[in-house]
Amino acid sequence: MSYQCGLVDMEVIRDTIAQVMRGLEDKMQQNPQIDLWDLIKKILTKKELRHIKFRYFKKGVLGLDVDSSTWLYYLNAQRDDLLTRIGKYTDVIQDIRFYLGATK
Repeated sequence: MSYQCGLVDMEVIRDTIAQVMRGLEDKMQQNPQIDLWDLIKKILTKKELRHIKFRYFKKGVLGLDVDSSTWLYYLNAQRDDLLTRIGKYTDVIQDIRFYLGATK
């Protein structure tokens, strides 16, 4: 009797795992992973791109290094516009933070 019960439990576990995997596949298809650098290249000009470097992406926050205080000020002033442009492509990025740092 315990053998039969164990077999049924294994079937339930197998079916549950299959459901979870199907759910994960559906989620991944709905929100395919975006290439952050390609997205950055879509929203910034070539001139702006020469002055930044990807730093991190964590919990919806995109961090970028900027090579001078002038560009840091300029990009911070453009933050709302940049977020609006990013929003046309994805809702994964909720904020952008700029840091003075090496870009080479």
